[in-house]
Amino acid sequence: MKFDVVEKDYGICITNPNHFLAFSDFTVGDGIDIIENVNILKAKDEFESTAKRAQAFNQSQSSYIAQATESLDYFSNDYGDLIIFTFMANDVVIEDFTDELQVANSSKGFADARINFSHVIYFDKAISPKDLLKIFKLVTAVKAKVLADMALPLHIQNILNTDDFLAVLGNLPENNGKSLEINNAEYDNIDFDDLNVRISEAIEISLEDAFRYYGLTFGILDYLVSQGIQIGDLVDAGLDLVEGVEITQSLKDKLKEQILKSLADADVVSLIVGAMRTEQDLNAHRIREINSKTNIYTGKVLGLAISNQIAGTKATFNFNLYDKAKPGIIWGLPPMIDDIFAGLIAGCVTKIFEE
Repeated sequence: MKFDVVEKDYGICITNPNHFLAFSDFTVGDGIDIIENVNILKAKDEFESTAKRAQAFNQSQSSYIAQATESLDYFSNDYGDLIIFTFMANDVVIEDFTDELQVANSSKGFADARINFSHVIYFDKAISPKDLLKIFKLVTAVKAKVLADMALPLHIQNILNTDDFLAVLGNLPENNGKSLEINNAEYDNIDFDDLNVRISEAIEISLEDAFRYYGLTFGILDYLVSQGIQIGDLVDAGLDLVEGVEITQSLKDKLKEQILKSLADADVVSLIVGAMRTEQDLNAHRIREINSKTNIYTGKVLGLAISNQIAGTKATFNFNLYDKAKPGIIWGLPPMIDDIFAGLIAGCVTKIFEE
């Protein structure tokens, strides 16, 4: 390793007296730069404040790049000639909702909350400016693909990496004592086919480690939130078709308890998530054999299965009632989603009146 890492309470400096050749999108010094130091600083996201903080490391304007961040949490993964620093900032916590269910929440609210996973990537090679740019684009594309493949709840996707940053660092070519020069120099050859595989694996590990660092996992309640569905909405929809019984707070509480109990059932969750993922694929036209004119009954099959899983055969008859009437919030849900939640509330309503 040809550099050192200096940690201060106001920032982190990756320093190399032999200089890096860098390509970054940093607050100070974006683009191609010959630098001695990479500064990650706890500062407002403004050029002036970030540059002022960077000067605390006693550096000249020409020898560093600097990035403002809200958090100095970071870790590094070492792969020999490839080292990845992952910098993290997170406003989301996982809270207990019941003894069996958890939900993601933020004191800032999901309009203002952010999750940012950023990277500084160092290759122990002399990399040309052109190849640095190619690597920068490669890392950006891989990172976006890995996060998309995670299929996170929509409200989490909306706050994820809205202000992340990236720097790719390489060595300067040997200059034999001459002044720093990047034009007409000899650089190492880069095998981009091999690098694509290595970067893909390393970024995937980095992001998995970052989610694990903050304990960020997501469950069925988070996917309900992503659909705009609250438990209270399901309770109201479930009781909307109940006749001949006084709708008391006690009855509402009993139905809410049963809904939450059912949402802790792995089979019910599997059916709900299966329908949600299928709906996403159909809406995005990812399945060639299915188009807008194709009649799909899978949602009703899954809805029937959910109602049966919760309360048996009797609930499947009530499913038809709820699926046809689509009370409350069920009415405004997408085609497959309304079927599965009709099945959920039909099963839960049937269950509480059997007890």
